[in-house]
Amino acid sequence: MIANARIDWKETPEAHVFKVDVPRLKKEEVKVEVEVEDGTILQTSGERSKEQEEKNDKWHRVERSSGKFLRRFRLPENAKLDQVKAAMENGVLTVTVPKEEVKKPEVKAIDISA
Repeated sequence: MIANARIDWKETPEAHVFKVDVPRLKKEEVKVEVEVEDGTILQTSGERSKEQEEKNDKWHRVERSSGKFLRRFRLPENAKLDQVKAAMENGVLTVTVPKEEVKKPEVKAIDISA
């Protein structure tokens, strides 16, 4: 069963920020990778283990998903790939991809001669 990880992606003036819901996962069970092949891809993946069943257990309802998840996003050209950071807190993985500064064009006044 594939467990769908929900992701929010926002862009700030300084970075692209991805927030991934990964309840019940430990940081050792989650991977964050950047692939630089056909463009630049940010990939998050992990696996939720199924709860161990005891021989005498009788399940009445099973709604919490288990299984693997994999999400991929194409990053924009201005992503600083060497400065990607990831942190996990309270079941949320936050991946921050800093952006290159966009240099504003220099405006130079030109004297108008007669």
